[in-house]
Amino acid sequence: MRAPLPAAELADLGLCPERMRHLVSVFQSDVDGGRLPGAVLVLARHGRIALMESIGKLDPAHDAPMKRDAVFRIYSMTKPIVSVAVMMLIEQGRLKLADPVHLHLSEFANQQLLVQTPGGVTQRAVQRAATVQDLLRHTAGLTYEFLGDSPVQQMYRQANIGSRARSNADFSQALAALPLMFEPGSVWAYSRATDVLGRLVEAVTGQTLAEHLEKTILGPLGMKDTAFAVPAADHARIAEPFAHDPDGGIPMRLIDPREAPALHSGGGGLMSTGADYARFLQFMLNKGELGGVRLLGPRTVDFMTADHLGPIPGNDPSLLPPGHGFGLGFAVRTAAGLAPMPGSVGTYHWSGIGGTSFFVDPAEHLFGIFLAQAPNQREHYRALFRTLAYAALVD
Repeated sequence: MRAPLPAAELADLGLCPERMRHLVSVFQSDVDGGRLPGAVLVLARHGRIALMESIGKLDPAHDAPMKRDAVFRIYSMTKPIVSVAVMMLIEQGRLKLADPVHLHLSEFANQQLLVQTPGGVTQRAVQRAATVQDLLRHTAGLTYEFLGDSPVQQMYRQANIGSRARSNADFSQALAALPLMFEPGSVWAYSRATDVLGRLVEAVTGQTLAEHLEKTILGPLGMKDTAFAVPAADHARIAEPFAHDPDGGIPMRLIDPREAPALHSGGGGLMSTGADYARFLQFMLNKGELGGVRLLGPRTVDFMTADHLGPIPGNDPSLLPPGHGFGLGFAVRTAAGLAPMPGSVGTYHWSGIGGTSFFVDPAEHLFGIFLAQAPNQREHYRALFRTLAYAALVD
């Protein structure tokens, strides 16, 4: 497989060859021990590929080895791509960050907040409408149905809000009919906000989200294997999880990449490869340009990857660690210490519930991608990969 970016000698990139071999050996050991089915590991620095390694099995039910061009369900690593699409529309003057969501999606007018009172649960009008900025930074008052058991989350589950069988328009109508869990702007709460952004893109452009992403981002950046479904000719490249998680825990049923869903989930629907996502991250690290193709202005990328929370508190430290804020589509590091993993101030990252993750460190001109289909080990491998990557930096 052709590398997504030029390769270079490790020493020329300030990376210790011995420590890089150790990084790979740690993950290979977990494959050999039956904890990890397989993975693709990518590290790049100064615009050059330092590591692009495949280990383990593509599908643990069969003997085929993992391929460097394996296709993974990247789930919430879809969010940064959709956030870029929204910021491109903002640069074009077709949207504003301060726009109320209901200006473009009328179903979100007159939203209600669910309130717990001594007499029981009631609803009241929100104090201010959620904005496009609130959707991008997860302060729109929405939630995810699988992150708890509050009354609103129960309503999400009863409405089957995560169904891939309804269109983006129908999803938006169903979600807007439900009350909010938080007052807009009051708390960072990870949520279905980016799914709403996917519908917002459709409403503004008149295209399906899949069509718009292909035309404006995926095609121009050469991300040929990134889409909401995998074509039949590429089914043999799909990475699969263990049938039974070796660490235990509640089994997670992953989405089927072979089926073209009615819902183009802006929050978690894309499939991609290490090479494709490397092109996207290099585009971000280049401040909005790759291979002569500019999609965003440099100042817009700086703005996206700055903290947009300030004093707004987060409600989940496992998702937003200490020393982090949130930008427009990414968690953003605001302190050199505090978080239980290394990284420079200004590093931004996100991950996917199926076991994938990435980080971008502009100060070090570095990015890393870890791709696996290992849902219950996702937090362990996110931290392990980043820790070992920084340990290999020696310049």
